[in-house]
Amino acid sequence: MASILDLLNTQTGEQLVNKASSKTSEDKTKIISVLGMAMPLILGAMKRNAKDPKGAESLNKALQSEKHNGDVLDNLGDKNPEELTNEGSKILSHVLGAKQSGVSKTIAGTLNIDESTVNYILEMAAPVIMGILGQQKRKDDVGASGLSGLLGSVMGSNNSHDQSLVETLLDADGDSSVIDDVSGMIFGGKKGKKGGSLLGGMLGGK
Repeated sequence: MASILDLLNTQTGEQLVNKASSKTSEDKTKIISVLGMAMPLILGAMKRNAKDPKGAESLNKALQSEKHNGDVLDNLGDKNPEELTNEGSKILSHVLGAKQSGVSKTIAGTLNIDESTVNYILEMAAPVIMGILGQQKRKDDVGASGLSGLLGSVMGSNNSHDQSLVETLLDADGDSSVIDDVSGMIFGGKKGKKGGSLLGGMLGGK
């Protein structure tokens, strides 16, 4: 997997989108847009937390759990949506904490989608992300000290454009100026941003 967004081109990604669309009655294109913003964001928050030794050790311990061994990627079609969101809610509480509300509000405002729907999609995505990380951690035999590199690799964060999106969202209070900034990054080229849009790259390099 070159980056987390490649997941959306896999069967697992398709199942995640279908489940979220079925449960929220939201258009699949909107679901993909939310995931395109949310998944790098969740990883970015984890990477921030992992800079602190205690945060890295906490994440390492969580990823060592058999709950996050990657089985969810093979069995996602059989998972109950509520099972995913219940687990995802706990994950996001640890990862985003008090920032979750502002993050959801900003994504909702940027994509013109209901905030509760954004929260639901984030909660569904979180266990899948943990499964990807847990699987890769086992494959590469990564310890707590190597988590930042693992997260950067899965996040595909070598692109400063995508990293600026993550930083903006994590620091967002959900005000209109932040939403304008994020819209520019997502939909391409506003505010002097370079490198094209995140969604453009995700959906075919526009």
